[in-house]
Amino acid sequence: MSLLYQHIEQMSRDKGVAAAIILEAVEDAILTAAKKYYGTEEPYQARFNEESGQVEVFLVKRVVERVTTPETEITLQDAKRVVKSAKLGSDVELHKPTDVLGRIAAQTAKQVIFQKVREAERDHIFNEYRDKVGQLVTGIVKRAEAGDLVVDLGKTEALLPRREQSRAEIFNPGERIRVVITRVSRPARGPQVIVSRTDPALLAGLFEMEVPEIYEGTVIVKNAVREPGDRAKVAVYSREKDVDPVGACVGIKGARVQNIIRELRGEKIDIVEWNDDACSFATNALNPAKVSRVSIVDDKDRIMEVIVADNQLSLAIGKRGQNVRLAARLLGWRIDIKSAEEKKLEVQSQMDAAMIATGTDVTVLEGIPQKTLQKVATHGITSLEKILESPERVTDVPGVGEKTAEKLIAKARAYLEKVSPSSPEKGKEVLALSEAEGTTEIAATVEPTSDGAGLDDASGG
Repeated sequence: MSLLYQHIEQMSRDKGVAAAIILEAVEDAILTAAKKYYGTEEPYQARFNEESGQVEVFLVKRVVERVTTPETEITLQDAKRVVKSAKLGSDVELHKPTDVLGRIAAQTAKQVIFQKVREAERDHIFNEYRDKVGQLVTGIVKRAEAGDLVVDLGKTEALLPRREQSRAEIFNPGERIRVVITRVSRPARGPQVIVSRTDPALLAGLFEMEVPEIYEGTVIVKNAVREPGDRAKVAVYSREKDVDPVGACVGIKGARVQNIIRELRGEKIDIVEWNDDACSFATNALNPAKVSRVSIVDDKDRIMEVIVADNQLSLAIGKRGQNVRLAARLLGWRIDIKSAEEKKLEVQSQMDAAMIATGTDVTVLEGIPQKTLQKVATHGITSLEKILESPERVTDVPGVGEKTAEKLIAKARAYLEKVSPSSPEKGKEVLALSEAEGTTEIAATVEPTSDGAGLDDASGG
């Protein structure tokens, strides 16, 4: 093996570039130097000779009777001086010496080689890391640049932008760091790898490292949402009925999930069991709050209503709405969350509105013979509101005397004044009830967002 080829193989190992690519770069470099030295436009070619260990430069010309294109043709007489077996129509190689190229040509060749190898190295890095987008990798913090961190991944440097850093974390140069690759771009100055500490894929990758069942594929991370530095929720599913996905992720005495919490600098993690039924999944996702009822409001627009006990409402909503917000993102549904008392008042309000719309049935009156009420109803006066709208119609009903009509009208007016919300007496009753109970209704409507990832379980904090 020649010394040149040994150097090529050594460079191949150091740069992670195939030896054939480097050899091709050397051939191109020598060819460029030869063209510059000889100063002609002839179609020179270069080839590495394995026997001699040198790069040969030559011209290929066709043997003809009469030359019309000197750059590519040669007479039979001239060809036989080079190759005695040359024949008309055959090709001959006319070799050019390379040992006369000189220092300037050698320097040109060196520059071409470095450029070709650098381009090949960039292509190799780009292709390698492009296939690793979404994967968890380990690097070393090299330096800080205006809030961004440069992370050494071994073969290349990655950029950890400030926006991809958790506010709860601080890293110093020389510190090992786990990140997830989110993007690989290819600018003119070389491939740029962008990494993140806030992407939900980081959480999924950490669980895959810590939980053998996830690594083996028995347990699957269906979705994860995060508010980096504060809280996360992760939905997991087991392919085997006898494997508890939540328990597998938590580990004995919470050992597995605690390792991940430490890696994320104390970020709370809730682990919930995934379910293909949206209502059951919502019940799990809102853990640790206990859900009383879940109903689908609009399946097309993915809107659901969740009812919880009055004492569970603040827990379901969470601090600054964090629990229900993460749950909505985990499900991909808009969640309207209400207390049982608020729902009760809402239903009562709807019933009252329906009663107002249809009117109060005349049969609610006491002290009026049923036969009289039936006669009035058969003539279209079916509600107390209609009696007061047209009192004269009551006196026109056959079989209803004037005194009976007056009594009927008076009782209708008295009944409606008693039950009407605008009645002063009714207002006093409502005020007294509110003061006595001291109730406060709270509701939250949360819509899902596209970013993030998360978990919920008693072990996750």
